[in-house]
Amino acid sequence: MAVQQSMPGHADLVFRNANVVDGTGAPRRVADVAVAGDRIVAVGDCGAVRAARSVDAAGRVLAPGFIDAHTHDDGYLLVHRDMTPKVSQGITTVVTGNCGISVAPLLSSAPPQPLDLLGPAELFRFDTFAQWLDALRATPANVNVVPLLGHSTLRVRAMPQLDRAATEAEIAAMRDEVGLAMAAGAFGVSTGTFYPPAAAATEAEIIAVCEPVRVHRGLYSTHLRDETDQIVPSIEEALRIGRALDCPVVFSHHKVAGKRNHGRSLETLRLLADAARLQPLCLDCHPYPATSTMLRLDRVRQSTRTMITWSTGYPAAGGRDFHELMQELGLDEDALLEKLRPAAAIYFIMDERDVERIAQFPLTVFGSDGLPFDPRPHPRQWGTFPRILARMVREDQLMTLETAIHKMSGLAAQQYGLQDRGQIARGAFADLVLFDADHVQDRATFKDPLQLSTGIHGVWVNGAQVWEQDAQANGNGRALPAFTGRVLQRRPAQPSSAARHEARKGTATSIPS
Repeated sequence: MAVQQSMPGHADLVFRNANVVDGTGAPRRVADVAVAGDRIVAVGDCGAVRAARSVDAAGRVLAPGFIDAHTHDDGYLLVHRDMTPKVSQGITTVVTGNCGISVAPLLSSAPPQPLDLLGPAELFRFDTFAQWLDALRATPANVNVVPLLGHSTLRVRAMPQLDRAATEAEIAAMRDEVGLAMAAGAFGVSTGTFYPPAAAATEAEIIAVCEPVRVHRGLYSTHLRDETDQIVPSIEEALRIGRALDCPVVFSHHKVAGKRNHGRSLETLRLLADAARLQPLCLDCHPYPATSTMLRLDRVRQSTRTMITWSTGYPAAGGRDFHELMQELGLDEDALLEKLRPAAAIYFIMDERDVERIAQFPLTVFGSDGLPFDPRPHPRQWGTFPRILARMVREDQLMTLETAIHKMSGLAAQQYGLQDRGQIARGAFADLVLFDADHVQDRATFKDPLQLSTGIHGVWVNGAQVWEQDAQANGNGRALPAFTGRVLQRRPAQPSSAARHEARKGTATSIPS
């Protein structure tokens, strides 16, 4: 067996005879992996290495820990530090602050929708982004954190009226907050101009507010203004913002929504592939044809079905179909919306082939986009990554296991500028997942979403085990209170000119048929 480099004499942990899928996209190989402290110290034949603990990994896949590129776990990390919904899937790093909403910097006893999707009002207690990061460092969770700053949160903080463009003074105040957040450790800014708090924000406002992103060489992540009929102009706006800020653009939960837009992923992916030859970008997606967010009539009307997840105005609506409630209560759409709000819903709004095509796109990484405090969350909160491994890889063979794990780890680490993560290699951080590729399976459903997946045997974050499967509990497992997650730091991206040069050399942006 080939040896990567000279072997250490001692290690804290050695995985023996694992099917190593290293996160680079390279073919799997049988190898041992040795860990000391928080790092991988050897990959190869570690038979001579003395270890405090050995794991017989024969017949199982050892991969880099999965990076959940789209979460709303900002507050959940502090309240539920075990992070069971994530570590049970093999996730070791979460990207927070997406869609323009973050819990910081904001002091509020009644945050407006969609900020309330992040959890109870008590979470909005941080006057600065740095205070929230300090809280994460003081009480770490079981996963690493890649923090983004939400533009909608800044608007709520700075503007007494949200249904208009920001004034120069308000822009300056928000820009100062972005500068402070970037200096404190934010990876970039996210926007959600689809949502009411930011719908009136102009392209010029976003560019001006996000100027420190350019200075700090961060990234720009966006929930587009429109993912239905006007998706192309919305993509073009985001690309212009990325060029103005000279930074990578992340297209959040890319989709083409609404029945009359089914199939348009061929058009949007062609546009993104062409753009990627000129500027750095990536997109994230999840493997479900339904999405979840605040209750909105435009989404109801574009969907084949809408299921209420929770309602403050009429709690009995939770888990019920919107149109069935209309008939039962004798209300039209507008009257039912008023009765239910504030509320959230799951919308069956996408076509399966579009979902598959987007997942196969070479610049796509994966994110759950779950709402962790929902009493009846979308099953993606608990099942995204095992579902990809079970459905897209094993059953439908839409991609190889090596490709899927590359998207879940190495590619995501590269796009977010994570150094020494996302790969199994000597010197990399020991974020690892051990699973059974033949039996890994999601069990969360729309009817019963709070279900653990099976087949994830163990998860390690910075060298410490945070999840173990209980062989005596019908395949279930449990989170371990290691709390070794860290707030990560970003390695600045290459200047766009270098990215353009690299993009032109390859064919990595081909479009699945």
